[in-house]
Amino acid sequence: MDFQKDFPILKSNVNGKPLIYFDNAATSQKPKYVINSINNYYQNYNSNVHRGVHELSQKATNVYEGSRVKIQNFIGAKSSKEIIFTKGTTDGINIIASSWAETQLNQGDEIIITTMEHHSNIVPWQILCEKIGAKLIISPINKKGEMIMSEFKSLISNKTKLISISHVSNTLGTINPVKDIVEIAKENNCKVLIDAAQSIPHFKVDVSKIDCDFLVFSGHKIFAPTGIGVLYVKNDRFQEMKPYQGGGDMIKDVSFEKTTYNDPPHKFEAGTPNISGVVGLGSAIDYVNKIGIDKISNLENDLLHYATEKIESINKIKIFGNAENKASVISFNINGFHPFDIGTLLDQFGIAIRTGHHCTQPLMNFYNIPGTARISFAFYNQKKEIDYFIDSLKKAILMLG
Repeated sequence: MDFQKDFPILKSNVNGKPLIYFDNAATSQKPKYVINSINNYYQNYNSNVHRGVHELSQKATNVYEGSRVKIQNFIGAKSSKEIIFTKGTTDGINIIASSWAETQLNQGDEIIITTMEHHSNIVPWQILCEKIGAKLIISPINKKGEMIMSEFKSLISNKTKLISISHVSNTLGTINPVKDIVEIAKENNCKVLIDAAQSIPHFKVDVSKIDCDFLVFSGHKIFAPTGIGVLYVKNDRFQEMKPYQGGGDMIKDVSFEKTTYNDPPHKFEAGTPNISGVVGLGSAIDYVNKIGIDKISNLENDLLHYATEKIESINKIKIFGNAENKASVISFNINGFHPFDIGTLLDQFGIAIRTGHHCTQPLMNFYNIPGTARISFAFYNQKKEIDYFIDSLKKAILMLG
């Protein structure tokens, strides 16, 4: 089935060539169904949510809260009250750092992350550690890009209070064994945050089965608009969290003497929210459900294996990230060429890829490289696009060589 017809931008040309979009790990394209839902909100029921007695406000509120229920069901949460709307993955991690970790961790306590983390799962913890005197512990990986589980286990002690880990590496494609990690964490009485930005669009993520304490993802990775995301908080953790921001909608009663806060999740959603973003995210979930997340996963795995085999057949190419369990990302370098030059030339062929450190500079340091070229697939990509990419890549090598 040709899913590209659902995505208007995929019909466009770049530098006189049909667009081939292989930068899905950075952001996905948006289907007409999502675009139309956002237009419909602004054209037909644009209003602020909650507390409004007029019809437009009530309709906007119903759709807004309806999206919360859709997300609850999509990720297997027990209650829609466990779903907090955020600006994205980075915002969600920062909320947990400020609302939960800052009050639950003390000087000398430890947070474990891995070598493969995105900067958004490094910097907030560095800031927190500087503020309260906690320590950031780095769990190592092997050259294939996999966690070394024996070493990970050895790092956990009675000082470990939080493990914050990416479900899928945005650079390597590695799928980390998050369920096993949660089980190990429980045995050691520490909590787990899952960065699901790169897993949520590609395969089923069930927070009840994983049993994590927190999970974050961004809407724009899963065919929704930018600037909207989700923070899942297990209900048990809410009593340990203070408000992240103050303002409207996160309160029950305000006086100059004292403020009484709203119940979760609204306690953590201060001010007018990104209503159109939530509308779009709910529609994106509908769209994914219509296709089926398992079907999406199978299509992308097929593309990953096909492209990997084609790339490995080209001389002087090195792929970074060869985990046994991997999602649809391929990072590579070509001996003697800077990835920026490869990306620039491929753009002339109408092919959009990502080059650089991919917000994983410590990982680049681990491999002793400045960056990589990265292609990343969505289910709407096609094998004929990979064939064209391989042909264009060979031409780029000749031009550079």
